[in-house]
Amino acid sequence: MRRIRLTTGPTAMFGAAFVIALIVFMPMRLVLGWFGLGETGLAARAVNGSVWWGSMSDTRFGDLELGDLRARLSPVQLFVGRARVTLDGRESSKPLHGAIGVSRHSFGLDDMTASLAAGTIFAPVPVSAIDLDDVSVRFQDGTCQHAEGRVRANLSGDLAGIALTQGLAGTARCDSGALLLPLASQSGTETAALRLWATGRFRAELSVQPTDPAAVPKLVLSGFQPGANGYTLAIEGKF
Repeated sequence: MRRIRLTTGPTAMFGAAFVIALIVFMPMRLVLGWFGLGETGLAARAVNGSVWWGSMSDTRFGDLELGDLRARLSPVQLFVGRARVTLDGRESSKPLHGAIGVSRHSFGLDDMTASLAAGTIFAPVPVSAIDLDDVSVRFQDGTCQHAEGRVRANLSGDLAGIALTQGLAGTARCDSGALLLPLASQSGTETAALRLWATGRFRAELSVQPTDPAAVPKLVLSGFQPGANGYTLAIEGKF
């Protein structure tokens, strides 16, 4: 029987084992800090566990509440200099599943499906929640390079007497360096163009084509201005 001798010395083998153990049990919070995920707007009250099976409590992305999530780092992406953290909140009251990817020159979302409470971000427009359906977005050096997936804005109540409970929906895409969400109601009489930049700044333009002339004075009092697409209200802010 031919024996195979290992040429690697015990010191090198111990060092390799130590490095592997260090990576396996590395705290998730350290990795999130190293790759600057906090600079993208992602924050949590507490981060626990290792990079392979961690958890994030009271997670937020800017002003959007994500809730309690499980988090896991992709080892394959590390070899190409990119941190890809898979987030899973399907067991919580706010289902979410997808990933956030960050590298030296880019960041974005990968295959994100979620229902996010909007709070008062888009006030006075009564957007109650934003639903993402398999949405992927990639910003490269601050410029939107790729975007796809369906987005729906759920609205509660009415605006200037016009019921908007049917919501607005559309497909994400890039436009002039920004992420553009061109949304429309089923009737097409209400549309919204939501643009988001890498800095977290956004601009939303809601246009309404009232079928009832009595709604026009109410729209004007609410800040809508007449234009080519009916009456438009522009909102600017930051997540």
